[in-house]
Amino acid sequence: MDIWEKLTSEVEEAKGYFELAQEEEDEETLREVSAGVTRAEQDVQAAEFQRMLGGENDPNNAIVSIHSGAGGTEAQDWADMLLRMYLRWAERKGFHTEILDYLPGEEAGVKGVTFTVNGDYAYGYLKAESGIHRLVRISPFDAGKRRHTSFASVFVYPEIKEEIVVDINEDELRVDTFRSSGAGGQHVNKTDSAVRITHLPTGIVVQCQNERSQHKNRAMAMKVLKARLYELKRKEQEEKMEQFHSTKKDIAWGSQIRSYTLQPYRLVKDHRTNLEVGNVDAVLDGDLDPFIEAYLLQKMA
Repeated sequence: MDIWEKLTSEVEEAKGYFELAQEEEDEETLREVSAGVTRAEQDVQAAEFQRMLGGENDPNNAIVSIHSGAGGTEAQDWADMLLRMYLRWAERKGFHTEILDYLPGEEAGVKGVTFTVNGDYAYGYLKAESGIHRLVRISPFDAGKRRHTSFASVFVYPEIKEEIVVDINEDELRVDTFRSSGAGGQHVNKTDSAVRITHLPTGIVVQCQNERSQHKNRAMAMKVLKARLYELKRKEQEEKMEQFHSTKKDIAWGSQIRSYTLQPYRLVKDHRTNLEVGNVDAVLDGDLDPFIEAYLLQKMA
């Protein structure tokens, strides 16, 4: 049965029970009808949300990269906060995450991290997060307790299905191996198991150090490279079609998609949709759906 037919049937059934309960003044049935209507409303919202995820790669897993901007420890701590935010969001969705590469900051936080998010429509959801994220707060690393502004970039790519062919010439790759700098035990740290691949024509660099096996790390790095090359080609085609449409923004400092302000007031604002949320703690704990939904609705308009 079509989802909309199913929902219509549920509403009609609830309507019938409601009329019957009113006639018999049955409060217990009225409570059951009320709960049923609430569930139907949630199902309608979920179905509408699913309809917004109609892009070619929306059903795919996602590959997410976060990089700290200028600002040293402060920016690296912000990148780490974003990593936690996305991992918490994925956990709430029941998605599986795996960190592929992690470059820690000198004192705190992370310089750069790449991870996968596996689950239905992971890319469809997370594509809304690509761009520059800006944080304003009293720095915990500043003895003078001054207000700081930090930036971090988030890039999201769809994991490309095996049946999609992305031609990669092995002669155009430089493959380097090195010792893992992350967690993984003595074996990882004492062998050159980590792999870095540079795609010479585009300058794209990917690396993976999560696995103990160099072969597994190379395979995962190639998967990430394939996804990034596919996304690069897709964007090139999109730019040609749009003729540098006036609404298109480059991902660069100063063109942030969202601001998270902790001082002098508390507010998260998405600059693309103008959605504002005052509960900053909830957002940083992974409550991102309102922003994602607003972005997808805007793209459909």
